[in-house]
Amino acid sequence: MSDEHKPTWLVVILVTVGVALAVVLIAALVEYEKPVSLRGAVVKQDADPRKQSPLTDVEVSVHMGDAKTAAVTTKSDFSGYFRLTLPRSIKRGRAITLEFRHADYVPLDVKEVVGDQLYIAHLQPLQQIIEPPPDRPVISISNVIVRYTTETTTSVNVGTGVRVFQVNNKGNVPCERKLPCSPDGRWKGSIASVSLDAGPGNVYRDARLLCIAGPCPFTRVESDEFSQGGPTISASVLGWSDTTTFLLQAEVFREEIGDTVRESYPVIFGDSLNFTLPASAEGPSFEAEVNGVNTVFPLGPAPILSWADCNVRVARDQSKFYRCELKPGYRFR
Repeated sequence: MSDEHKPTWLVVILVTVGVALAVVLIAALVEYEKPVSLRGAVVKQDADPRKQSPLTDVEVSVHMGDAKTAAVTTKSDFSGYFRLTLPRSIKRGRAITLEFRHADYVPLDVKEVVGDQLYIAHLQPLQQIIEPPPDRPVISISNVIVRYTTETTTSVNVGTGVRVFQVNNKGNVPCERKLPCSPDGRWKGSIASVSLDAGPGNVYRDARLLCIAGPCPFTRVESDEFSQGGPTISASVLGWSDTTTFLLQAEVFREEIGDTVRESYPVIFGDSLNFTLPASAEGPSFEAEVNGVNTVFPLGPAPILSWADCNVRVARDQSKFYRCELKPGYRFR
């Protein structure tokens, strides 16, 4: 390369490096100016991870320094998850205080630094530190069962449909192009049809068509409207020899709709009870022994129990997830 081209290439390289640095700096500035979101979860404090139930409706606040007014506040959802989008003035690396408040749990303040980590808070239930009055003994809850009904459809065999029919024909008569004819076009043929109606509310299943008399090898099913079943079935048969006899037979079924009672046993760890219900579940209720007395507790859309606080989440497929926490003064036995 000649010396007169070296300055040109040097300028190109310097411009390219400058543009790349500018892009990097702009991207870093944009990222720095974006509001920071803190994500985390709130769970019950317990040494056993199986008893660290997610806590719903815990108020989560961010405070700066000694400020009494929260910079931002939210509440945890059914899974205990929370997300706080901070004001743009609060950047990464700033010291903050996360406050967690719920009427049934000991208040918790946590000193943190704004960053990308996940913030997990463990709250201690008040009932663990508050003893029930001496004149009010602890009430035991035992043998908890969840009952619900589902709509089921049952098919009942109520009979059999039968029809005998004939394909009337005389064999060895030339076709002479007068339809219907045998498949090879040589012999005169005849077609016979038959149908069956299952009646209101009924359907046919397992339909069968059988040649029971005559020269059966010289017949062919022309129309099959029976093998798939249904409210009505039919068939057409071609015969090109002497008269044949056929039998069409099928089972008649009626669909009956009814309710089936089902039982589910919730999972209990510590003071927490969890269970799920399918979308088809109707009329759910608890059956439990309260101090030895068997009692039924209906579960409405917003479950209300005298002995537990319950939350429910409805999934996209309409199945339901329940989580219940015992109230003070009650224990699972």
